[in-house]
Amino acid sequence: MNTIINSKIKGIIFDFNGTLFFDSEKHLEAWREFSKRVRAYPFTDDEMREHMFGRTNEDIISYLIGKKPDKKLVEELGQEKEAVYREMCRKDKKNTVLAPGATNFLDFLTQQNIPHTIATMSDKKNVDFFIETFNLEKWFNLSQIVYDDGKIPGKPAPDIYIKAAKNINLTPSECVVIEDAISGLESAHRAGAGKIIAIASMESVELYKKIPYISQIIHNFNEIDKNIFD
Repeated sequence: MNTIINSKIKGIIFDFNGTLFFDSEKHLEAWREFSKRVRAYPFTDDEMREHMFGRTNEDIISYLIGKKPDKKLVEELGQEKEAVYREMCRKDKKNTVLAPGATNFLDFLTQQNIPHTIATMSDKKNVDFFIETFNLEKWFNLSQIVYDDGKIPGKPAPDIYIKAAKNINLTPSECVVIEDAISGLESAHRAGAGKIIAIASMESVELYKKIPYISQIIHNFNEIDKNIFD
């Protein structure tokens, strides 16, 4: 992978959920359970794909209750759902691990001093949980991670990837973005990412093949093509 060093692509921005951590099923289960509590029936797969993946809790809750909630309600309902999700992770230690190949790839980036960070729509409590659970400080400057702080628009708005690139002193065009969610891929595209990789952790490869700006489709981090850095 040494081709990255002399490339016009100088850094990498990772989504986290469904990308570095294959937790989509846990989020689906938690949101379905939460949807049943709020409106008596669960989210459908299509609803989740369109209104949940890559969105803020405020976006999701707005859709769920059919109106814009106040901040207090967003906080209360959002934390209730996220607590359910974190407990699922704690109970499933076997599968609460980084994605296949991620550890080796992150080791490489760190050893080569290649700028990299995370851009996630998870909130701070979840990010803190991920940092502790996966020892993320081993690979990341924690101050550079971008997360849902209540001020940044949800994906597919480009803001999160623009901010993440700035945090590692690069422009989006100098970065590879690795994402699983359709809204996240669109966010990276709108931000002007130099290259965009889709990781098929849950969705089918065929879905990503329809998106013209995707440079590569992978199933895990062992499959990253060295040529993406040329």
